Amino acid sequence: MDTKKLDTGSRDAISWLPDEVLSKILSLIPTKQAASTSVLAKKWRTIFRLVDNLDFDDSVLLQPEEGKQERDEIRESFRNFVDRTLALQCASPLKKFSLKYHIHDDDNEWAHVVRWLSNTLDRGVFEVNLSIRTCFNALLPSEFFTSKTLVKLRLGTQISLVQIPPDVSLPALKILIFESIWIRPDDLCYVLLPGCPVLEEFFVYHDGFEGWPYRISSQTIKRLLVQYDDFEIGNTSVMSIDAPNLLFLDYSHYAMSEYPHIHLESLVEARLDIQYTKTIDRPDITGLIIGISNVETLRLSPDSVHVIHRCVRRRLLLPVFKNLVTLSFGSKNRQGWKLLPKLIEQSPKLEILIIQVYIISKTHELLYLKRDRDRDLVVDPLHASS
Repeated sequence: MDTKKLDTGSRDAISWLPDEVLSKILSLIPTKQAASTSVLAKKWRTIFRLVDNLDFDDSVLLQPEEGKQERDEIRESFRNFVDRTLALQCASPLKKFSLKYHIHDDDNEWAHVVRWLSNTLDRGVFEVNLSIRTCFNALLPSEFFTSKTLVKLRLGTQISLVQIPPDVSLPALKILIFESIWIRPDDLCYVLLPGCPVLEEFFVYHDGFEGWPYRISSQTIKRLLVQYDDFEIGNTSVMSIDAPNLLFLDYSHYAMSEYPHIHLESLVEARLDIQYTKTIDRPDITGLIIGISNVETLRLSPDSVHVIHRCVRRRLLLPVFKNLVTLSFGSKNRQGWKLLPKLIEQSPKLEILIIQVYIISKTHELLYLKRDRDRDLVVDPLHASS
């Protein structure tokens, strides 16, 4: 390597770096700062066009204590900034586009979002992170559902998706994330998910927002995370999951009145965090427990243990967990621990038992028991952890 000092004359040393390297550097800093470099010189305007990661967030500009007039002016300034930035880049390829935007009482604001999304989709974007807060139904541009390049899509928050086009075709989409999204179950199961032939991961989050789906059906997904928090459900609510190729399930929800269709034939690992709700006093989790009974690894939270134990007392028959090798188990009361020997009895291949220890609101997992070659459970202190 030549260690001689580079003679740059009157030019700064960073300008000697290749344009591709400079554009990667700009992609790693906030978009507002990256865009500001375009005023330095014509060269930097060209370089900014090569930036393939754009992140717009109106929350960094809007402060709660500001007056309405000032907030309106700032929102208009934000929209103008996004417009100028996209125009400055022309039609250069784009890998990632992130937008966090709070739409208030102006329906015309959504038209700006549609225009921005159309611009990014026309540029062959790979990943879109959309976090929109709005009080009305969202009509996404039709090309949003026919992108041939989109690989990862995150949609949020508190959006109602209506009028899903019947010809959904997302041939490259592998990861789909819903954050407080309302969508009709039929649109999800029979239109959107079938239009994603290589979809592997589907994450559903609902926090303080009564959203759907309560039915998930996909022949391709391998990882599914369902997390519903902080809202009440109806006393007849049910959940169905039809995912025959699913390998990993992380399910956090209230215990439903019924789980009528749970088809998870390929499931390897499941994590359950189910809890009681006041509206469903006698949930029936039979379908869920049977549906996950072929797993090799199972993690039950204390709330899940509490729900399952109460259902067993009400004559729920535990299935045989014929493939279960690793069980993580925790309870915060003596009644819950009564479930443990019943689970062990129904798990003929169990080798590792992880005891969850709860101390001062912190959780520790202690590898406490394992089977030896004679199939007896013995203490294994060598694997213990504090």
